[in-house]
Amino acid sequence: MTAVISAQQLLDAMLDTGSFVSWDKHLNPSAHSASVDPIASAVATDEAVITGEGRVRGHRIAFAVSDFAFLGGSVGVAAAQRMVACVARATEEQLPLFTSPSSGGIRMQEGTLAFAYLVPITAAITRHRAAALAHLVYLRHPSMGGVIASWGSLGQVTAAQPGAQIALVGPRVRSALGRPPQQRVAAESLFQSGLIDAVLPPRELPGFIAKVLSVIGPARGAGSVAPPVHPEVLPRGDAWDSVRRSRRPRRPGARELLSMATDVTSLWGAQHSTHHPGLIIVLGRIRTVPCLMIAQDRIAQTTEGGLISPASLRAARRAMSLAEELRLPLLTVIDTPGASVTYESDQEGLAWEIANCMADLITLRTPTVSLLLGQGSGAAALALLPADEILCAQHSWLAPLAPEGASAVLFRDTAHAAIMAAEQGIRPADLLSMGLVDSIIPEDPDAAEEPEQFLDRVSQRIGRALAVPSSTSFMARQNRYHRLTSPPVSP
Repeated sequence: MTAVISAQQLLDAMLDTGSFVSWDKHLNPSAHSASVDPIASAVATDEAVITGEGRVRGHRIAFAVSDFAFLGGSVGVAAAQRMVACVARATEEQLPLFTSPSSGGIRMQEGTLAFAYLVPITAAITRHRAAALAHLVYLRHPSMGGVIASWGSLGQVTAAQPGAQIALVGPRVRSALGRPPQQRVAAESLFQSGLIDAVLPPRELPGFIAKVLSVIGPARGAGSVAPPVHPEVLPRGDAWDSVRRSRRPRRPGARELLSMATDVTSLWGAQHSTHHPGLIIVLGRIRTVPCLMIAQDRIAQTTEGGLISPASLRAARRAMSLAEELRLPLLTVIDTPGASVTYESDQEGLAWEIANCMADLITLRTPTVSLLLGQGSGAAALALLPADEILCAQHSWLAPLAPEGASAVLFRDTAHAAIMAAEQGIRPADLLSMGLVDSIIPEDPDAAEEPEQFLDRVSQRIGRALAVPSSTSFMARQNRYHRLTSPPVSP
């Protein structure tokens, strides 16, 4: 059975020793729930929410933590007012916010007024997030009702206690309302669904919080950056040769690129979730520069059946919005054999999601860098392409269809794939001539033969591009595509 963790136990586990400072003020007895329920007077805390500030491995944070021992952690008027005051102070003092519900929901003794206070809590957190401040949530057992329908679901990064039961309506209420019983929703299932980012015990919270705040906290400066690099003069090369090299099993992909990053936190269980196939979404630093990365995972797409789906692209769009909210640079990595072209994908709006990914990237109000790492087949590649600066590997390529598909359209066979690759202008040199990319990262002779050296060059280029962003205006991005010329004729 999952243990209920008290507020004090949680704070003792996560805060640096001696750093706890209470923000709680003496409560008005007329608003205090102890006056309507004698059980509450026996509890050590004076309300269902404890607020204050402290440090987690040196990071100063504000916190609001539920205590289930006080009337089941239920939210009444006084608790809600305390919560709003805490969030407002965190916003005023430019502090990241940590909240941790453990609650049965709204305090029924206080009725609709307590219920309506979920709106001011939500509004306060929205203002905090609008100030580009981090909100981290840790869902404890149990998290039910109004808390999960408001502040418990408004974290930019969310973790949960192992085995925690999390649901809008608990089993007692379901039974009273005549609803059929159902399997309880545990934290692990929400992680698999991509709704939360991690499942971990309280003892692991300090490391988790510190890692996240090192990327999205108030002191997230770029640090040292790789020196400026200059475009190399590269041979135009053979397009079909590049296509074949881009498909080599040993070629580094998004997973290997992550090894060059630090302070990495996976978002929404994207690396483990069947709901976001073929996509990796993380917070991290590349060459010390903080960023949010959305990467197409070639391994998941080619060997694990995780082709890019509408759900993947919805997750990508959610990540784009988060990068804008946190004012973090956004890196997109393209390496895909194509989208999931099934009846179900069409029914779920694959084309709509691709179009809206492009529209979101063009209008995003944060610096963006795109890396064409390998295969760039079809509209799934185009969905992550628009950016302030576009980099590409020497043996990457971009085409409306894989050369075999283009051959099938024009020649009704795949034997002409090499010809189509040469004629369609898919090579990095062609893309550079068109003004579609800004820089080519060399391979010697290809990334599969020198993975570590190649990834080092890639990370240098990315770090430089993220640290010294180009113009982030809508018009600047749009003008890139107005300037496109006709594809060059192959020599």
